[in-house]
Parts: sequence; C-alpha cells; structure tokens
Amino acid sequence: MANTIRSEVTSAVHSLPWLIAQDEGLFAAEGLQAESIRAPQRGTWKSKEGGGTRTITGSDLVRDHRVVDSIGVHLIFEEGSCEVYRACEWGQVRRSQDSARGGRIVGRRPAVSTQAILVRPDSPIYYPQQLRNIPVGVNFHAGSHYLTLMFLEGFLPRDEIQVVHAGRPLERYEALMSGRINAAGLMEPWIALAEKQGCKSVGEAHYVGADISAPDMDADTYTALQRAISQAVMLFNADKRRYLHYLIDEVPPELGRLTSDDFHFPRLRYIEPGPYSEAEFRRTYEWMLGWGLINEDMTYEDLVDNRISAGC
Repeated sequence: MANTIRSEVTSAVHSLPWLIAQDEGLFAAEGLQAESIRAPQRGTWKSKEGGGTRTITGSDLVRDHRVVDSIGVHLIFEEGSCEVYRACEWGQVRRSQDSARGGRIVGRRPAVSTQAILVRPDSPIYYPQQLRNIPVGVNFHAGSHYLTLMFLEGFLPRDEIQVVHAGRPLERYEALMSGRINAAGLMEPWIALAEKQGCKSVGEAHYVGADISAPDMDADTYTALQRAISQAVMLFNADKRRYLHYLIDEVPPELGRLTSDDFHFPRLRYIEPGPYSEAEFRRTYEWMLGWGLINEDMTYEDLVDNRISAGC
C-alpha cells in the first residue's frame, strides 16, 4: 500500500470530504499521508486547432466543444503531479478515454453536486424555455457543460440549446456579472455568491461524479482512502456549518464575503463513495454518444478499472 497520496483539488465543493479527511487526521489514521494539489482558479486549455501550439482561455468564449481539449486543468494529473482526482461523471468518462497517462475511473465520488443556471438580477429570463438560443457560459467537458445540455433538453429542442466555453467557475461568474455572457452554469460557492448579488436561478439539478486514479493505484490504498472519506462524509452531514469555511475561502475577498447563512444547506449533498457500475456507465455513455461527446468504440472495461472498483 502506498503511503503518500496526492490529490488534485479543482473546486472545494467536489473535494470537501477529502479536505475534511486531511485536516481531521482521518487519512493519517489509515496510515496514509495525503496532500492536496490546488488547481488554478483561472484555466488554460489546449486548442485542438493550430497543430497543438495554441491555447484557449475562458475569455475567448469558444462555441465549439471539439476545439477544446478535455483534459483542461486536470493536466496536473496527466503530468504526474498527483495520483487521484475527482470530477463530474461525464467528464471523467471522456477523460478516461483521452488520458495519455492511462488514468481510469476507479469509483464514484461522494459529492452529489448542484449546478445552477444563473442570470443577472435585471435579466428578462425567468424560466428555462427563455434560454432558447441564449449561450450559457460553461466549462467545456466539465459538469457545467454536460448538465446544462442534459437539463435544457427537457425544455428545448437540441438545436436551440447554446453553450459557450467561459472557463472555470470564477471566470464564469465574472463573465456573467460583467455582462459578457447572459447566463452561466455555476456550482457552490458561486451559486450562493451570485444569489447574494441578486442573481436568479433559472433551474438547477444535482449530479454525480467519479474518481480517476493513476494506473499504479492499488486496491488496498484506494480502499483505505475511501474509508477515511466515508468518515469525512459523516462528519460533514452531522455538522455542515462547521465545514463551510472551505467553500467560503474559495471566493476572492474582492468579490464579496459569504457567511454560512448564505448557503442553502440541502444543495450540499454528500454520500458514501462506492464503485462505478456498468449500468451507470452505459446510461451516461449512450447519452454522450447522442451529443457527439465521446468516441463510438469505448467499453466499460476500457474506461473503468474493475480491479479497483471491486475492492471497494
């Protein structure tokens, strides 16, 4: 069993049990030394155009998801700076396909995150059908992208759903508030911040995610990690207010200061981690195929490490 495990942390809301387990000594109790590698709040993505020499930022507002590399800020993992990271289910299926390092899905994360589509206080948009042909700012190949598509197709024909790559959550919030985009997909703490500024939620939904690990992750280590994280989930659910500082601290002070009273606690859902089943994979994979977001020849065995999942 490995002793030191490094995890990429892109957003506190997705990694909250990891952060709690680290600070409460739960990993240490399992004989593990855990480290968190923070991703930058502003991202750079490789462009699929220009022979691989060009990069894309959120300010470019790219409209075609095929131009934006799926790895994005998770290059931290691809370069070997960490052994595990978590993100939305759809994105992890895609990145498991695209990983040059050989990263594979090894389990379902505990965070059942909320993504909301928000508009400014003075927006004439009040309900989802009014987003017809209105570009929603998202992060391509991340939860905001996929959930926006899945949510809006319940209200609009697919050809009337428009999304634009507006970068990471901080960048999407700034683009929304500055008027560069008229709607944005955001999760906590950005939902709380936007609502504190008077923004309106046009709709929101919860979604699951998954862990990707390095090829040499062993079952004993991953199972020990999950035991510690399961305890962290119980701690959070028993006293949510105690741990909201992780989310509050993610917001730069110049954008405003949140308190625990600004959060709607039912949005913050965490469950015990577990294996990622073939049924879950198949449902997600077929939906992604329908949007042209994944290759046609992928299987559960290709993208999910059954050896690790079975050990949980």
